[in-house]
Amino acid sequence: MIVVKYIANVQGKNMIDFDKVIKYSKDLKLLYVEDNPEAREMTLMLLEDFFQDITIAVNGEDGLQKFKENDIDLILTDINMPKLNGLEMSQKIRELDRDIPIIILSAHNEEDFFIDSIRIGVSGYILKPIDIDQLASVIYNISKEFKYKKEAKESLNLLKAYQKAIDNIAIVSKTDPKGIITYANDIFCKISGYTKEELIGKPHNIIRHPDNPKSIFKKMWHTIKDEKKIWRGIVRNRAKNGKSYYADALVMPILNLNGDIIEYIAIRHEITDIMNPYRQLKDEINSASNPLLLYFRIDNYEDLEGFYEDNILEELNNSVESYLSSKLSKKFRYDKLYNLDKGKFALILDFAEFDKNINIVIDSLQKTCKKVKDIEIQLNLLKINISFLVALSSDKEDIIKDVELGVKELKKSSENLIVATGFTKKEKDKFKKNIKTIFSIRNALANSRIVSYFQPIIDNKTKKIVKYESLVRLIDEKGKVLSPFFFLEVAKRSNYYIDITNIILKHSMNILQNSNFEVSINLSALDIEHSLMRETIIKLIKECKNCSRRLIFELLEDEAIKDFRVVEDFIKELKEYGVKIAIDDFGTGYSNYERLLQYQPDILKIDGSLIRDIETSEYSLSVVKSIVTFAKEQKLQTVAEFIENENIYKIIKELGVDFSQGYFFGKPEPMEKICKK
Repeated sequence: MIVVKYIANVQGKNMIDFDKVIKYSKDLKLLYVEDNPEAREMTLMLLEDFFQDITIAVNGEDGLQKFKENDIDLILTDINMPKLNGLEMSQKIRELDRDIPIIILSAHNEEDFFIDSIRIGVSGYILKPIDIDQLASVIYNISKEFKYKKEAKESLNLLKAYQKAIDNIAIVSKTDPKGIITYANDIFCKISGYTKEELIGKPHNIIRHPDNPKSIFKKMWHTIKDEKKIWRGIVRNRAKNGKSYYADALVMPILNLNGDIIEYIAIRHEITDIMNPYRQLKDEINSASNPLLLYFRIDNYEDLEGFYEDNILEELNNSVESYLSSKLSKKFRYDKLYNLDKGKFALILDFAEFDKNINIVIDSLQKTCKKVKDIEIQLNLLKINISFLVALSSDKEDIIKDVELGVKELKKSSENLIVATGFTKKEKDKFKKNIKTIFSIRNALANSRIVSYFQPIIDNKTKKIVKYESLVRLIDEKGKVLSPFFFLEVAKRSNYYIDITNIILKHSMNILQNSNFEVSINLSALDIEHSLMRETIIKLIKECKNCSRRLIFELLEDEAIKDFRVVEDFIKELKEYGVKIAIDDFGTGYSNYERLLQYQPDILKIDGSLIRDIETSEYSLSVVKSIVTFAKEQKLQTVAEFIENENIYKIIKELGVDFSQGYFFGKPEPMEKICKK
């Protein structure tokens, strides 16, 4: 910025807002083409204030080649150059990319080229000698336009992703303003029985069931056409074969910039299977001013489904309904207990009767829950013991979803009662966070911001570093280094996890090739079961045969494995190359010693929770002693993690642990620092 401000002052110009210009231009990748060294050097001094990433070409032919080789956002080129002049180069670039902005640097005597440049479609002109205000103005306009186009493209891609997602889970259709179908997705065709050809061009009432009250559609059209608002409701439809089905529908008008309706979109979910009890429940919720939903779920109902026939389960549900009604009606005033099938029951209270104090309801419910915690249902000659999980919510908007999520939470705990108000909003926030994390991972992968950090592991006898553990990190857009805790679980549920593992493998092999240390890499069942990943690992090992004996794979023993034979065969193959196998987090879980027989490891990494508490926990001390004794008998090496102070180090050293890892000896460091050691 110093150069730009200096020139502007010398020229006596009014200062323009260069910070505003740079806001749009700084992240763009510029290709600057100029054959004159002196002109190139002078202009470059100006351009470096506006752009952080500049690729330089010395003639048109060089410029064309560098455009092909680099990711370029904007081109600034002189006209008169050898081999290819600026316009000839621009013409060839236009054949490769019709939209890339091109700015021409032109002398006053080159005005004959203007017509050709217009034909090519250049984005702007800057006359020589360069006027700093003109330069800034052109860069600002083009950079701003480029950013807006990019944002629009990203928004369009996001909308397409939303459409694809909705198309895969819902019945979707669109109509013109007169209600004529213009689009029907596959789910719509499957449920209705009509083909797309049979639906498109027909009125939407082709699927309307005649038993629907006319008032429903009258209200719908008033809402979407006259008020231009979203309409929601439950409708009964009729398929091509005459069978009816129910749908929870949302119909929304799509408006143009003038506010005129150009089409309608309808998104529906079939609710036929749950129509009767759930529809009544929803109707009561919708009509209630202050609904408080109490939701009862037979605990471990899935186990009962796997043990008893359907007729017995149906009888059980009916008996439980009668039992709950007799108990709850003595405590609460409500209209109906809904039997939602499969061990689920619900009722609606008027929250206002309790002064909207949830504690009053909880106190009363807890007394009732004690009576229905463990009960015995008599069915002819059968006696079935059951208990209940109870969730309640007062959030009218998400009330049913809230209690369903509440029951899921209860299954993870030893409790049987939970207030689930707001659980759906939290779930939505979690989904948004997951999507944000996925975008962050994608951007990090695209911009080489998935990196490896390496934590030292020392030999307890010499206290010297002998190996490193490879640990993945993500550097976010603000430069903050994130540990796997913030992104790896989300990555495992997306298509990016294998990409991340690939990067870490390559980084780790680089350390092996450029040092004498051993390197350990975490490997999950998900990695091993992926055939392409197995091929990649073997390929990398073959390329670095001399260092394979310094490579260690740490296997997570508590991960679910679909096909253990694949894992077992791959471990054997790794060992043939001299690769060592370690079991990570050893000392926890139920399958440690069973997996020893299957993995045949060389190293046991003692679970960090045992090491962390070893100063104060006799149990941890005893477990670690037994692991070390076992390892020595089996001629296995041991590594202790979470060595955070000298006292812990002394304890594990006295126990005979071979290696130590933890902040006491060193935090994880970037790959560049390790390579220098």
